[in-house]
Amino acid sequence: MPYLTLTIAIPILGALLIALWPRLCSKTIRNISLAATILPLIFSIIVFAGFDRSAAMNGVIQFSEKISWIPLINANYSLGVDGVSLPFLLLTTLLGFLVILISWKIDLRVREYFAWILLLQASITGVFLSQDFLLFFIFWELELIPMYFLIAIWGAGRREYSALKYVLYTLLGGAFILAGILVLFFGTGSLDMAYLASADLTGLLAPGMLALAFVFFFLGFAIKLPVFPFHTWLPDAHTDAPTAVSVVLAGTLLKMGGYAMIRVNAAMFPDEALTFAPFILVLAVISIVYGGAVTLKQTDIKRLIAYSSVSHMGFVLLGIFALGHLSMIGAALQMVSHGIITGLLFAITGVVMHNTHERSIPLLGGLTHQMPRAAVIFILGGLGAMAVPATSGFIAEVWTFIGAFSSGVVPGIEIYTIFSLLGILLAAAYILWTVQRVFFGQPLPKFAKVKDADRVEGLFAVIFVIAMFVIGLYPRILTDVFEGGIKPIAALFGAS
Repeated sequence: MPYLTLTIAIPILGALLIALWPRLCSKTIRNISLAATILPLIFSIIVFAGFDRSAAMNGVIQFSEKISWIPLINANYSLGVDGVSLPFLLLTTLLGFLVILISWKIDLRVREYFAWILLLQASITGVFLSQDFLLFFIFWELELIPMYFLIAIWGAGRREYSALKYVLYTLLGGAFILAGILVLFFGTGSLDMAYLASADLTGLLAPGMLALAFVFFFLGFAIKLPVFPFHTWLPDAHTDAPTAVSVVLAGTLLKMGGYAMIRVNAAMFPDEALTFAPFILVLAVISIVYGGAVTLKQTDIKRLIAYSSVSHMGFVLLGIFALGHLSMIGAALQMVSHGIITGLLFAITGVVMHNTHERSIPLLGGLTHQMPRAAVIFILGGLGAMAVPATSGFIAEVWTFIGAFSSGVVPGIEIYTIFSLLGILLAAAYILWTVQRVFFGQPLPKFAKVKDADRVEGLFAVIFVIAMFVIGLYPRILTDVFEGGIKPIAALFGAS
């Protein structure tokens, strides 16, 4: 059975059904959306269970599906998973299912909303599964359309400005990626990502062209991650997006950038990655410290979580461009962990905002009295963001820092790592400060009749929390998979 195609096709079919079938009621639309995300989740679990983790299959693309598409340019409809992409497939389908639950109370233009959400889910899944650069680029750009409408129509505040800003930044990134693809294609005649990762490109392209392609790809992916100074679209998009879209944005969209850096920049351009690593690591440290420091100044609770993502994605950049075996696994684990923890924080923050009709931290307070379930859930998510032991945040950050400090591939990596540790202190400061001001203190009379999280909100929160602790207590469930994909890439830099 073509499981990978089905994980993309079912949400698209669901979106078409919702968009075109006349006279569907809101309840039916929600149920179709739920079915169109549950099935891909089940298929991704089947793929995860059937994935061969043996050493002989390290770096090998599994569950391949390949059909000739445009022979004139050697473009193929080519899907597959390896140890790098498989956990992101699982993360994307899991969050896709949870996003439907988070969206359950949407009552504005229900038909359009769920159609766009399903199309967004399909496009992100396609990015992680594509093994052909043209297909990868089409899915990469496709997510722009639903994201624009979801923010511009169902968002808040300056939603049209934020949606347009997101599109312009992403289009700029897409232009850089397309330029990189063209440099590779005209030099090698191939769009096959697996072939390009295994080929010796130094024999096919001049050193200057390889460096140019590396820079083009890095800029495109750095805008998506995002990396300082390309991050300014993120706080606006998060602040004004509806809750479910913020969850997708933090949970999987940002991860497209980090995933692509491993898949393309590190795997295809090892010499250039080593050359540019010191400069990129400076950006990583700035993102961590600047992102954490700016987070402390935020008074809007969604904007606070958004800026914290800039800091945490700095950890990812540090792990990738430390170019060590453990550091890259740590970076990949950090991406999955951040997707779960920040997804949880955005989801429960949405509940708080919806029930209190307030998002300004100075105007909130004492909510443990009216919203004890929401308070417990937010605190648990906060423990993950602070990297408290037993949470996925802890094991991901430990793995990243130990791996980066000991990688020995980039000169002076110990210094970059030590400065990056400031991010842990800053995370503890802004999470504890937020919990104290929002949930503790004297209860405010204006919130006396505020309702707590209901059953559906409790259900998706529990799933997030379980995932966070399962990874934190048994990280091998993911690291054994990442190992198979990253070990051949790390070997390019001398790691055994």
